[in-house]
Amino acid sequence: MNQEYIDQAVNHYRELLLSQINRAETMSAAPAPEKKEKTVIGLVGGDGIGPIIAKQAERALKALLRDEIEQGKIELRAIDGLTIENRLAVGKAVPDGVLSAIKACDVLLKGPTTTPSGGTMESANVTLRRELDLFANVRPVRIPQEGIDWMFFRENTEGEYALGSKGVELPGLLTMDFKVTTVAGTRRIARAAFEFARKNGKKHVAIVTKSNIMKKTDGMFSKICHEIAAEYPEIQADEYYIDIMTANLVNPAIRSSFQVFVLPNLYGDIITDEAAQLQGGVGTAGSANTGDRYAMFEAIHGSAPRMIAEGLGDYANPESILRAAVMLLQHIGLPQKAEKLSAAIERAAKAAPVTGARDGCTCAQFGDALIQALEA
Repeated sequence: MNQEYIDQAVNHYRELLLSQINRAETMSAAPAPEKKEKTVIGLVGGDGIGPIIAKQAERALKALLRDEIEQGKIELRAIDGLTIENRLAVGKAVPDGVLSAIKACDVLLKGPTTTPSGGTMESANVTLRRELDLFANVRPVRIPQEGIDWMFFRENTEGEYALGSKGVELPGLLTMDFKVTTVAGTRRIARAAFEFARKNGKKHVAIVTKSNIMKKTDGMFSKICHEIAAEYPEIQADEYYIDIMTANLVNPAIRSSFQVFVLPNLYGDIITDEAAQLQGGVGTAGSANTGDRYAMFEAIHGSAPRMIAEGLGDYANPESILRAAVMLLQHIGLPQKAEKLSAAIERAAKAAPVTGARDGCTCAQFGDALIQALEA
C-alpha cells in the first residue's frame, strides 16, 4: 500500500481526534438560555412529503395558539431553504442562511429532509443536532391495550453519527469510519433518562449497548450509565445488548415490563423505529431533540420520495409530525393544549383514516377533521 495514503489517513484521523477533544472540552461551557417574553417557533417543511404534512401541523398550531399569537407571546415563523435542491446547490447539509434563521428561533417543528446517498454531504438532521447541541433524542411509544408505555433516550450527537461522513479510505483495500463516545456526552444523556424516570415515577431503566464487542466506546457508555444509576437507588437499572433488546421488544411475554431506555445514537435510531412500528408504524410517532438552549421536534420517518414519485404525496399521513407538535407544546409549557391536540389527533384518525394510498383519506382531509375536533 502506498505510504502516502497511510500518511494522509493518519493526518486525517489526527485532525478528527483534535476536533473531538475540543468538542468534549467545551461541551459544558454553553451559557444558560436567557428568559424571553416571546417564544419563536420555527416551521420547516423539508423535502418530499415534508411540506405536505407540515402544513397540517401549522394549521393545528395556529388554531391552538391563536390567543398566544395575538398577544405576542408566541410567533410562528416559516423558515425556507432547507430543501435538497438548495443544499446540493450550495454544497452544505444546512446552508448558512438557513442555520442563522433557525438559531434565531427557540424551538423548531421540522418536516423530514432527504439525505443524498453516497458522497460526503452530511444529513441535515445530524448537522442540526450538532450545531444546536441537541444531545437528547426523546421518543415515546405507547400501546395502552398491551400495557406498553416506553420512553427512549437516545444520545443524539455522538456515536457513529459524529463523524459518519469523515471516514478514511485506502483505495482498493479498505475503508474505516469512526465511533465517538465522550464522558460528558454520556453523562448528560444518562442523567436525562434517570431524571425523567424519577420525576415520572418510573422504576426501571434499560441501558442498551453492545459493550461485549465495542469495549471502548460502548464499554464507557455502560460504565458511566451505571455510575449515574447509583445516584438513583429507587430505580432498577439493567444492561441489555442491542441484539437481544430488539428481540425483547417483540416478545409479548416481557415487553410491557420495560419503561425507560437509554442508549447510544445508532442503536437508538434503529430500535425506536422498531418500537414505533409496533405502535402502528413510523408515521404514528413523533420525536423530540432537546438541548440546553434549543429544541427540535420532527416526524421520525423520512421524506418518502417513492410516494412523491407515484403521485401519492397528498395521501401522506401527518400523524407523526402532529405527535411531534404535541411534544413541542409540552416542552414550551402548554400541557393542556398538548393534551387537547393529542385527543384531537385520535379523533381525526378515526374520522379520516389515512392509509398512504388512494383508498384512504388525504392529508388535507385528515387536517380538516383535526381542526374540526379542535374547535368542537
